[in-house]
Amino acid sequence: MAIDYDKLVNWKFDDVEQTYSSRDTILYALGVGLSMDPLDMDQLRFTYEEDLQALPTMGVVLASPGFFLKQPEYGVDWVKVLHGEQGFEIHKQFPAQSTVIGTTKITEIVDKGEGKGALLYSTREIYEKSTGDHLATLSSTTFCRGDGGFGGPKTGGAAPHVLPDRAPDSTVELPTLDQAALIYRLSGDYNPLHADPRIAKSAGFKAPILHGLCSLGVAGHAILKQACGYDPAKLKALRLRFSSPVYPGETIVTEMWHDGDVTSFRCRVKERDIVVLNNGYAKIS
Repeated sequence: MAIDYDKLVNWKFDDVEQTYSSRDTILYALGVGLSMDPLDMDQLRFTYEEDLQALPTMGVVLASPGFFLKQPEYGVDWVKVLHGEQGFEIHKQFPAQSTVIGTTKITEIVDKGEGKGALLYSTREIYEKSTGDHLATLSSTTFCRGDGGFGGPKTGGAAPHVLPDRAPDSTVELPTLDQAALIYRLSGDYNPLHADPRIAKSAGFKAPILHGLCSLGVAGHAILKQACGYDPAKLKALRLRFSSPVYPGETIVTEMWHDGDVTSFRCRVKERDIVVLNNGYAKIS
C-alpha cells in the first residue's frame, strides 16, 4: 500500500455542518479543565450559561471531517498516523451557540523518504451558517509514519516557530483531572485510545492518554489567563507542535515568552519534566 498522491491532494471533501449548543460550549470548557475552582468568576464565564462565552480554542472540535485517512482509497497506513502540529487563526469570535459549516482541503504532502514517513498538511475554514461570517482558519499537520517513499515532493511545509533564547517571562501551572480524557471525548473524538486501558496498553501506553487537542486547550487556557486577562477576543492565533503524550491527572506547566503582540510558549508535564507541546506561537491583540 502506498499513498495515492494525486487522489489525496485533489480530494474534494464534503462540507460539514454542525450545530452546537451552549451545553456543548460548556462541556468543551470543562473538558479542557476550566472551573476546577468553581468560585473563579473569570473561568465561570466559559462554564455557566449566564453571559456565556466560547473558548478561542473550541474551533478545533467544530465541523471536522473526522478521521478521513482511514479510508482505503487514500493508501495511508492509518494505524501509524500521528497528529504532528495544529494551529488556528480566529477571524471572528465564536458565538456561544450556533450552526457552522466546515470546509476542509489538503494543501500539501511531503515525502520524507522510505522509513521516514510523510507529512500531510490540511486546512479547515469555519463559517457561521446564518450570517456567512468567516470565523476561523484551522491548520493541521499529520505525520504518516508508515508512508514515506511514495515518490512525492521532498520539501515543503512551514518551519516551526523558534522559541526565544532566554528564560521564560512567565509560567502557568494547570492540573488536569484524572477523568479529563473521558470528559473531553464527549466533544467529538471517541478514539478508544483515550478511554479504554486495554487499547492504550496494546498501543504501548501504560494508560489511556489525553487527546492532543485537549492538551492544546490547556495551553490555550494558560495563555488566555496570563496574556489575555481571560478576554477571549484578545487571542487571535495559535499554533504548536505535539511532542509527547500527556496522561490524565498530570500537571501541564506552560512556559511563556512575551514579545509585543506575540507570546511564544512550550508546555511541560510537571510530574515527568518532559516537554509535551513545543514551538508554540500565539498572537495577542
